[in-house]
This record gives sequence, structure tokens and C-alpha cells, in this order.
Amino acid sequence: MNVSQIIFSPTGGTKQVTDTIITAWGMSAREIDLTCAETDYSALSLEKDDIAVIAVPSYGGRVPAPAAQRISKIHGNQAQCVIVCVYGNRAYEDTLTEMHDIAEKSGFRVVAAIAAIAEHSIMHQYATGRPDTKDKQELQDFAKKILEKINDSAAGASTPQIPGNRPYRKAGGAGLVPKADSKCTRCGLCAKNCPSQAINKENLKTADSKKCISCMRCVAKCPQSARKVNGAMVSAAAFAMKKACSTRKENELYL
Repeated sequence: MNVSQIIFSPTGGTKQVTDTIITAWGMSAREIDLTCAETDYSALSLEKDDIAVIAVPSYGGRVPAPAAQRISKIHGNQAQCVIVCVYGNRAYEDTLTEMHDIAEKSGFRVVAAIAAIAEHSIMHQYATGRPDTKDKQELQDFAKKILEKINDSAAGASTPQIPGNRPYRKAGGAGLVPKADSKCTRCGLCAKNCPSQAINKENLKTADSKKCISCMRCVAKCPQSARKVNGAMVSAAAFAMKKACSTRKENELYL
């Protein structure tokens, strides 16, 4: 039984969650990084006895488009699969349902689903420092329950009841597109690491708003802290989300 960690984690929050789950299993895992635009995902296959943890952040209640496209190319071959969506304490809406459909279509068997909290990648005042100690303990407990189900052949055949809607909510566009300021040294790391290839190597100052998914990978990777989003727009968005994010959301397990 091999474990594959299939993750789209532009700023690291989603990876923290999946690392906690897999560590609780005491197994090593092959990492498939869905942020890499150059990987040939159609060449990747799993075996029926394998376990996959597929994890993405929720963007506006949906699966990020590049992640959806890349997962759909992987050959699941009936491997058992745990789907994980990570969100910044607002809501995950149809993300898990969409993940379930993508994974099933790619040949995975979804045996469990988790909705987990991590610090918001743009508005860091929401879910600051999460996953925290309490979250990690809870995720470890989830992981043990999932492994028990996987090892129980009768229980493993059951499909979890996952919340969400079909058709999914309408996907939003990139509301916040990072731009470089005068500290930019044109090192090109932002363009190299952009999951959606929205940054032109010949014009590093901005990004293509039609391709940008506001994942903040370029902001996180810039060694000069030169890339930023419009402060006034961030403040306005944070104010609009304040009520929805004011109460601590808890992690959820679906078996």
C-alpha cells in the first residue's frame, strides 16, 4: 500500500493540513505538486491498493481551476482517496462536492472527506496561526478514523455524504491581482512559481488578470517582498467578510 499526497498548496496552508494527516498514519508519501504547470499529469498513475490524499484550498467555494484540470488528468485506477479542502474560516460551499466529482471521474474511490481551516492567504487576520495545536490534534484523530475505515473492507466500500450543490456555485474571477513595486529585482521567481502561468517573464511587474487566480504564490515566493495586492481592496474585502469570519470554524470529517 503506497500513499500519494496530491496537493495544490500555493502558500503552504493546505500542505500543513495534509502533512498532519499523513504523519498520523506513520507512512511516507509520494508528493504530487499540483502547483507545477510543467508536469505531465496524464503520465501519473496509482494502483488499486494505493491511498491518495487529494487536497486543495477553497477559492470562492470552488476548486481552483488549475488544480481541477490537473487532478482530472491523473489515473486513479480505483485507488482509495481522501479529499481535503482547506479554507480561511469563511466557508467552503461546493468545494468538497466538486472535488468528489473530479476524483471519481479520474478513477479514484472517495472514502472520506475533510474540510479544514488554515490561515487566510490574503487576509491574514482571519484564522491566524491555523492549523493550530487543537486543529492538528483533531486532524490526527480524523486520520486514525479514516485509516480504520480503509482497513475495514466492509466499511471502506461506503461513500461519505458530502455537503455541497450541483450545479456548483458560479466561479468568481481574480479579484486581487498582485503587482510588483520598486523592490523587484527581476529575479523571475514569481513567474517560475506561478501555478496558472499568469506572469510574463518579460513583464514581471504585473500579472494577467484573466489567468491569475489570486493564490498569492508569487507574494509568498518573492525574496524581496516586492509583490503586493492593493491595500484598499484587501481592506474592503476583509470588512465584507468580517461577520462570516468572526466565529471560529471547526474542522469537519465525512466518513
